[in-house]
Amino acid sequence: MSVYKPKASPYYLYDFQVSGVRIHGSTKARNKRDAEAVERTLKEKAKQDAAQSRKTGKAPLTVDVAVGRYWTEVAQHLVNSREYFALLGRLVDYFGKDRRLDDIDDEEIIRLVAFKRQQLRWGKSVLKNGNLKTLSNATINRTALMPLKSIFRRAKTLWRYHLPNEPYWKKHMLKEPRERVRELHQAEQEALEAHIREDHQLWFRFLQLTARRFHETLIRWSDVNWEAGVIMTFGKGGREVWTPITASIREILEACIGHHEEFVFTYVAARTENGKIKGRRYPMTYSGTMVRWRRDVKASGVKNFRLHDNRHDTATKTLRREHNIKIVQRLLNHADVATTAKYAHVFDEDVAKALEANAKSRRESRSGKSLGTQITGKH
Repeated sequence: MSVYKPKASPYYLYDFQVSGVRIHGSTKARNKRDAEAVERTLKEKAKQDAAQSRKTGKAPLTVDVAVGRYWTEVAQHLVNSREYFALLGRLVDYFGKDRRLDDIDDEEIIRLVAFKRQQLRWGKSVLKNGNLKTLSNATINRTALMPLKSIFRRAKTLWRYHLPNEPYWKKHMLKEPRERVRELHQAEQEALEAHIREDHQLWFRFLQLTARRFHETLIRWSDVNWEAGVIMTFGKGGREVWTPITASIREILEACIGHHEEFVFTYVAARTENGKIKGRRYPMTYSGTMVRWRRDVKASGVKNFRLHDNRHDTATKTLRREHNIKIVQRLLNHADVATTAKYAHVFDEDVAKALEANAKSRRESRSGKSLGTQITGKH
């Protein structure tokens, strides 16, 4: 019998071969009968895998292999590739490298979500104010469920793997609060401009003028086509992000010439540390910029305003000025105008004006009717 119990382990282990492949591990069973039952199940599955492998030429797809292949083919080319690398690594750690993709079903995803709901934000155990905050629904969707769904979709459609137990993703996606739309008032705009650090000013103007997402503002000179008058990069979902080089944007770009050979927007190192020299310019990074952004916003006195809200602010102001939601859709690089519909509240002002115009028309009509009655003497 190929199950045995080492002295150092409370569990029985299994060790057998199928088609020349050695398969071994822990049964997680403390008695021999249960261990043998586990072994029989594993042997049968191994035989099925061997038969499938001979038929298709493919070995069972493990989490480690699937994630590695997805990284090579897709994730490493994303704008936020560094962040994606980290979240993919966390998925491998959770499931285990040798976990088969076709073993991940709805029950597994339910357990994953429950695990994620217990994790604290920013990887901390206790925040400074003593409050514990767990991951938001949006974070769980973005860092766990959506990447897994993408891997499964690619495994089925392009890699041609059979995944009969694929989770019903739509039922697992957590409900997210409706994205708010925050607009800056003139006094807030002036306060922000006054407190953004000097070497971030050009980037901040570019961020507000273009309504690009943060990662989409970290442009390279190779992204700038002076002759065509456009800046072209890739953003969320791998879609092209197009920005025309207007007179104002050209002024910003020209002011950045000579700061760095590769990247357009840079910052000046405040001190010599971590391989950087005080006074020299280096490409802007997400972590460094976010730390400084929070400090500058706090110093400005502007309340309840995130970095991403600059995108909402520009979109709202553009729609109010142009009254063309298609222009805003193009500005924000939305694939579907329905996504842009959250800015339609701007048209509420037009509805109010129309209602008031209607009321005015009715008053004038009544006034004219009364005057006519007085002239004819009819009632």
